[in-house]
Amino acid sequence: MLQRIQTIWILLSVLAAAFLFITGHDVDVFGTFPMIDVASIVLVIIGALSLFSFKNRKRQILLNTISIIINALLIGVLVYWLQNLSGGIDFPEKGIEPVFPLIAVVCLFLANVFIKRDERLVKSVDRLR
Repeated sequence: MLQRIQTIWILLSVLAAAFLFITGHDVDVFGTFPMIDVASIVLVIIGALSLFSFKNRKRQILLNTISIIINALLIGVLVYWLQNLSGGIDFPEKGIEPVFPLIAVVCLFLANVFIKRDERLVKSVDRLR
């Protein structure tokens, strides 16, 4: 069922990864390797898989947890990138790239909460039968 609240949270996290892909082209952390672009594409693919595996809630929670870990690593890499830019982190003209993985982590965490709530509801209904 795609009309659940966790679908909206997962969709918001996918949108945050897509926005990171759009805005993250100027991020140069490890030379010429486009790590931010690759991670964003991986996050969109994992998010789409999670979005359409609504019948298997355990797989959905696993995919969301993997996405949370990747987003947490991205937050660390982007903060490292901000620290190494000239002007440090106090320079107000910096990009907003670290905000997108943070939004995705919060959305995925909320999605996992609602998925677990659905799982408990299904188990309680199965007990009544």
